[in-house]
Amino acid sequence: MSINSAMLAGVSGLVANSSALAAISDNIANVNTIAYKRNQVNFGDVVTAQSVQGLYSAGGVQGIPHAYVSQQGLIQTAASPTDLAISGDGFFVTTQKPTGLTAADAREFTRAGQFNVDASGFLVNDAGLYLQGWPASPTGTFAVDPSDLTKLSSINVKNLGTAVQPTGNVGISANLDATQTVSPAEATYTGAAGNSMADFAAGVAGGTQPDFTMDLNVVDSLGASHKIEIGFLKSSAAPNTWHAEIYAIPASDVDVAGPSGQIAAGDVAFNPDGSIDLANTTLFGGAGNPPVLNLAASGGAQPAWAASLGIAAQTVNLDLTNVTQQAEASTVNSISNDGAGVGNIVGVQVDEHGVVSAIFDNSQVRKIAQVAIATFPNADGLKSITGNAYQATLTAGPMVLKEAGNGGAGTIAPSSLEASTVDLSAEFTGLITTQRAYSASSKIITTADEMLQELIDMKR
Repeated sequence: MSINSAMLAGVSGLVANSSALAAISDNIANVNTIAYKRNQVNFGDVVTAQSVQGLYSAGGVQGIPHAYVSQQGLIQTAASPTDLAISGDGFFVTTQKPTGLTAADAREFTRAGQFNVDASGFLVNDAGLYLQGWPASPTGTFAVDPSDLTKLSSINVKNLGTAVQPTGNVGISANLDATQTVSPAEATYTGAAGNSMADFAAGVAGGTQPDFTMDLNVVDSLGASHKIEIGFLKSSAAPNTWHAEIYAIPASDVDVAGPSGQIAAGDVAFNPDGSIDLANTTLFGGAGNPPVLNLAASGGAQPAWAASLGIAAQTVNLDLTNVTQQAEASTVNSISNDGAGVGNIVGVQVDEHGVVSAIFDNSQVRKIAQVAIATFPNADGLKSITGNAYQATLTAGPMVLKEAGNGGAGTIAPSSLEASTVDLSAEFTGLITTQRAYSASSKIITTADEMLQELIDMKR
């Protein structure tokens, strides 16, 4: 009967508009929820079969929920460096526990990036979800895998120990006085034991006093600093030439075959324009050899670090291109050194590619992990779960893990958070129209009821 179908259509209107009201209510309640994606109930008509010509049977309406998961929220500045937002496509990969993860453990996907450091040093958001990333190798690289979630691990920014950077490169800017007179001691100088500059530095009788010295600090593999000195003595054998020695102070820091702490000895040559002539410099074992200082590990072949130090082998590259011989006083302008002693972590930084790095108080920066970005062909098809997160579904399509900013994945905005996509003015408008539609549907039911009552009264 058409009256009956009209009543059922009114009931379907009540149900559909109730669902719409629920979605609007959720949206308004989550207007300040980080990275919340608004929901909406769309309406679709229901058509029934017309069995009798000339009669209309109402089908009613159905509510079709739709989550706008792929909609981008406004990126807003946040105070914490571990607050992260994704600008573009993709989701953070998270888990409900930080360690002991297996392939069977659920991975959840979220854009809520208000990550804080928990008591164990792991990055976890307000919903208790732990951020996942590819851990850094000792060389600072990442084993990125587009599909294997087990290659990811929870990112820990505290339990990293200390950081040491052994000296590998030293740059020297200095000048040797071209007008320096030749010392009388140069006439008998050989650089061998008994009259070397290294012996003079060690306080050995008969040692030769240098005309000028440069002091370098070399940080070893354990973070300790050692004084390495370069002594220069003007040569009378050839113009623009200086005798030179490299030695440790104290001499006991190294194990060498020659004079006290002497690591290398030879001549340093300069061109007529005052620039250094490395092609004819013999300080590093022969003319043309690169300016490199090599020390074997403690207990190794000489020259080596002293056995008592227990430290690793070390190669120090010396940049002497800014060492000159000009007619002005000998001086050291600057010495740069890439070594750093023992440092403790004092901060964390994240770049736009999702690389998480620890900052140490010795100015060292160590890569910890790279945040993985998960993308889906149809993000709107993901299943919403508690905690402003999502689970993968067949409707969403296959997940692909990407580096931030690559392959269509969004970039990471550090010290930022994504705002909710809820527009309050639109939701309040929706409240009004939904209320009116609900009232109209209820009017259908009361009208149909009155008509049915009239039909019953006719029988009486």
